Amino acid sequence: MSEITPEVVEAHGLSCEEYDRVLHALGREPNLVELGIFSVMWSEHCSYKSSRLHLKKLPTEAPWVICGPGENAGVIDIGDGQACIFKMESHNHPSYIEPYQGAATGVGGILRDVFTMGARPVANMNALRFGRPDHPKMKHLVQGVVAGIGGYGNCVGVPTVGGETNFHRAYDGNILVNAMTVGIADTDKIFYSAATGVGNPIVYVGSKTGRDGIHGATMASADFGEDSEEKRPTVQVGDPFTEKLLIEACLELMATDAIVAIQDMGAAGLTSSSVEMATNGETGIRLDMNKVPCREEGMTPYEMMLSESQERMLMVLKPSKEAMAEEIFRKWELDFAVIGEVTDTRHMILEFNGEVVCDIPLDPLAADAPEYDRPYISQDEYKAWAGIKPVSNPPETEDPGADLLKLLASPDLASRSWIAQQYDSQVMADTMQTGGDAAVVRVHGTSKALAISTDCTPRYCYADPYEGGKQAIAEAYRNICAVGGKPLAVTNCLNFANPQRPEIMSQFVHALEGMGNACRVLDFPIVSGNVSLYNESKATGGGSAILPTPAIGGVGVLEDSSLMATMGFKAEGEAIYLIGAETWATPEHMRGHLGQSLWLRELHGREEGNAPPVDLTLEKKAGELVRELIAAGLVSAVHDVSDGGIAVALAEMAMKGGIGADVKPREGYSPARWWFGEDQGRYIITVPDVEALNAQMAKGTEDADTASAGFFRLGTTGGDSLLGVSIAEMKEAHASFFRDWMEG
Repeated sequence: MSEITPEVVEAHGLSCEEYDRVLHALGREPNLVELGIFSVMWSEHCSYKSSRLHLKKLPTEAPWVICGPGENAGVIDIGDGQACIFKMESHNHPSYIEPYQGAATGVGGILRDVFTMGARPVANMNALRFGRPDHPKMKHLVQGVVAGIGGYGNCVGVPTVGGETNFHRAYDGNILVNAMTVGIADTDKIFYSAATGVGNPIVYVGSKTGRDGIHGATMASADFGEDSEEKRPTVQVGDPFTEKLLIEACLELMATDAIVAIQDMGAAGLTSSSVEMATNGETGIRLDMNKVPCREEGMTPYEMMLSESQERMLMVLKPSKEAMAEEIFRKWELDFAVIGEVTDTRHMILEFNGEVVCDIPLDPLAADAPEYDRPYISQDEYKAWAGIKPVSNPPETEDPGADLLKLLASPDLASRSWIAQQYDSQVMADTMQTGGDAAVVRVHGTSKALAISTDCTPRYCYADPYEGGKQAIAEAYRNICAVGGKPLAVTNCLNFANPQRPEIMSQFVHALEGMGNACRVLDFPIVSGNVSLYNESKATGGGSAILPTPAIGGVGVLEDSSLMATMGFKAEGEAIYLIGAETWATPEHMRGHLGQSLWLRELHGREEGNAPPVDLTLEKKAGELVRELIAAGLVSAVHDVSDGGIAVALAEMAMKGGIGADVKPREGYSPARWWFGEDQGRYIITVPDVEALNAQMAKGTEDADTASAGFFRLGTTGGDSLLGVSIAEMKEAHASFFRDWMEG
């Protein structure tokens, strides 16, 4: 009797149609090992079967792009023979089930994606989404995730320099933990994953294989049911100290000429790493499962191939380099084993106890994996489904200062110092700025620095996926410009709910269209990323589908790090200007946009209205102007205007600098629209010498079109208050949320 029953197939996450494809690919019935391998390779997490069709539409090329999507991480040229290598990935489902290890191993996995390409990791970032603070599980989840990120990053010795944290009831049953790593490599020492050279040895290095994480990729490709706690064994366990040893051993071996190909063992472990290496090299692979280092007795080939034990790598070495490589890894107290060889069969063949236990042609596993064109509804149909209409009878503020205090104390805008204090941001001694619009990390030994930002506004994406996708890219661009960096490229982490629902697939498709258009106009290509679908929960008390959350990680370069801009007011008596003010010369719906604003939600309990539109032409002009003014040394502080509008941006600048401001609204605008509207493409700058600024602007009008980005004089720095509220009151409100929540 066959061991492969319909129940076994269903338990492996394969549909009847997909199982028929397995039968056709093999020409026979699979055994359990083969079924398990098809299961993980065809999971949403590994195959991108619902998203590949649309990901192909994204812009991925530019003169400075060395390697775009398809490898472990994206690679861009930053000059002087150096490259920046970076990527963002999700670890959502594991972090909900076991927050500490889920978040920790998310950091470990993304670190491996970067150093496997030859880069030394220099910075970690994250983007976190949690449910309502008063949800019974949420405090535990926040504490565990933050501790996991800090525990792993701090121990491995890579600074965590920034990120974002938001709260919304849609994440009650399915939190998001997106981790990003940035590294530096020499452009002539970049390593890829294509296994070539028939007969070349395949080498396993790092930790031993255990039973943790089996079927992790399959779990991450399905909705949460009410049995989420029972899935705890599918969460991997991380060891940052071993990861540190692995980084150093890999980089030491990479300094030689021994490596042909290298791949980390991430989702689906030994299966995905070996399949991807052989597929990319258009070769075959043979593994002797008896040689795989195991930490538990009696492990089967099925368990070895599907385990997601951490801190492991797979390599193809040049002939006769095994002894040298083994000496390096033994020195770093890591396992090293030659477990197979590259073949010319285009098959994956596994042997165990002298028998062939798996023989699968590679093309059906990877290149010919299922690809679905899921049904989706139009943008107009989506807005009708989501009930999105313009804000009717918008409220007014009677006391902007009082409203500002309430916003500063709200979960989405409150100080994140409780989080930041748990992360070592200064290890490696190259961190120049955290807590600003973008983190800035010096490129060691040079005058250059990297500017890094993570951005997304899910409430905009829900109201209008197309505009929300544009806005996520535009805000990353804006944040990099605000510190003086030239935006170069993007990684993404596309978090959505069940793609088999046409309204969810509509969110995905139209968000990608918006992202793609923004990337083209801003010359800001996407070089790496990750798709995380099925972020829904059927668990009791869960929030069903998450908000569409296409998290963006942007990277830019400051050629001269000494010109880096910061947001805090520097001195009294400086002029305060708003850049991007010409937005208000356009149609009424763009004037002081209150739809989907935090002010409307937090002060009036109304989640309604359209997302603010993004004028990409204005965005580019404003960004170029801000970078020009920073480079010319004409501005003392810069901050982009985002959540909470002008009032919150000014408050953040005042609190950072300990200096207040005397500001007035523009004539003809209601106080609510002026102070709390969330129009896009705007920056606030402070200017010590207005005459010098005017001279530069006059020159710009003659030489270029930057002056058309628009200017408006907001007021002057000075005093100890803003909008009638003292800096001390603002700081107290800002600090209150996390302090009171965690102490309570």
